Amino acid sequence: MKWMRRKQFLLLLIVLTVLLSGCKREQHSENKKEGTCTLLVECQSVLDNMDRLEQQLKGYIPESGIIFSEQSVAFYSGDTVYDVMKRELEREKIPIEVSFTGKSAYVEGIDNLYEFSCGEQSGWIYSVNGSVSSKSCSENIVKAGDVIRWHFTCNLGEDLK
Repeated sequence: MKWMRRKQFLLLLIVLTVLLSGCKREQHSENKKEGTCTLLVECQSVLDNMDRLEQQLKGYIPESGIIFSEQSVAFYSGDTVYDVMKRELEREKIPIEVSFTGKSAYVEGIDNLYEFSCGEQSGWIYSVNGSVSSKSCSENIVKAGDVIRWHFTCNLGEDLK
């Protein structure tokens, strides 16, 4: 029974990884500014789950749970959710770790907070305009006015509702 539950969890994790991972694409040579969108990166669910957080990470979690405060940022023609997040975090010198499988990118960690850092069901997910996307972050082309939020979840997104 326990083995079957673990197998189901791993299958769900693989499906979420595929859905929420991104693909690296070639940069547009023209980089024409398209407009602005809003970006936020937060880990507030960790604050309610500090008992599950790996001990060595407790000093890295911002008291507010905000890693990149919600703000309007520029995006360029053809930019994806991944492009915007990566560019803005690098600009602010916020560490990000991404792994690639072919052209698919998977956000493993942001600001020293990684998948499984706060339990077996923890990791990074994103939403656009309030909805968790079914597209990978590199397939979701940013549009003017989009509100992009990266969330660290401790319970496969259930703690974010």
